[in-house]
Amino acid sequence: MESENELSRRDVLGRLAAAAGGACALAAAAHCGGMPAASAADEKKEQAPAEGAMPCGTIGKAKISRLMLGGNLVSGCMHSRDLHYVGPLFRAYMTEQKILETFKLAEQHGINTVLESGAALVRKYNKECGGHMQIIPSIHPSQGQPEGEIKDEIKQWADFGVPAVYVWGAAGDTLVRTGEIDRIAKAVESAKAQGLSAGVGGHSLEVPMACEKHKVPCDFYVKTFHGDAYPSATPKAQRKEYIWLDGGPGWYDSMWCINPEETAEFMKGVAKPWIAFKVLAAGSILPRQGFSYAFNNGADFIGVGMFDFQIAQNCELAAQAVRRAKDRPRPWRA
Repeated sequence: MESENELSRRDVLGRLAAAAGGACALAAAAHCGGMPAASAADEKKEQAPAEGAMPCGTIGKAKISRLMLGGNLVSGCMHSRDLHYVGPLFRAYMTEQKILETFKLAEQHGINTVLESGAALVRKYNKECGGHMQIIPSIHPSQGQPEGEIKDEIKQWADFGVPAVYVWGAAGDTLVRTGEIDRIAKAVESAKAQGLSAGVGGHSLEVPMACEKHKVPCDFYVKTFHGDAYPSATPKAQRKEYIWLDGGPGWYDSMWCINPEETAEFMKGVAKPWIAFKVLAAGSILPRQGFSYAFNNGADFIGVGMFDFQIAQNCELAAQAVRRAKDRPRPWRA
């Protein structure tokens, strides 16, 4: 993940000092899910709408912010290429209290949905902190899976009260790769039978292509999308379909869309909402660039992993990118 500009040494020292002071204040503060109670002035500020309201669209009957919180920063998964210290550092920072604080800050800036992971924490935040955060979780059909298993998983999400579910990207890739598109279709049908909007996810362009070809009755797609003008991008000569599953020369865990031009062109003809994820190539692309690229080239929503200190700026950038994409080639589908 990254902020728009690199932090200076003075910025870092300032934040460390502020954190030390905050730790003392936390010890004496009243808590809501581990967060200090707001003062009257803070409450008044929180109730005021953030400057430049977050644009929203709809999936099914649900109103969804164009910018969603990505689930990796909730689930503890951090793509970091070959920087082995990044995962432990991230997990040390993203404590449960920090996640709840991040939800609160996100909601104050107009984000109302988490994508994929963190349902238990979303429920805790809503219950203990008065939040109204939604989650669109992933479901996991797989090879050889008893049909009742995926139905049970979907029923649990329906009982949880989510507005939609989607077939997890790695599951979509694997089932399309092995020719088991019928498993995806059955999972979608089961979700719709529970009254949920149902999407299909994938890192490979072959996933939405197969779903459109076989008329899988999904309501939306969740597809990776980012440009390739960054140093750790896999060289074009070494790119191959499903490289993120198999690994191979030239691949780091920062490249999740090997053919962005083809993806944009295909999705232009798809009349269903498109949630783009990995739009920053796991932190390799600046938000200003990645958000504009995604919205200008057809994405209706973006799911982005964000730390608390990135949210205000990212929300502003996302709102700007949506407004500036009004004349894009692909119509808004949500």
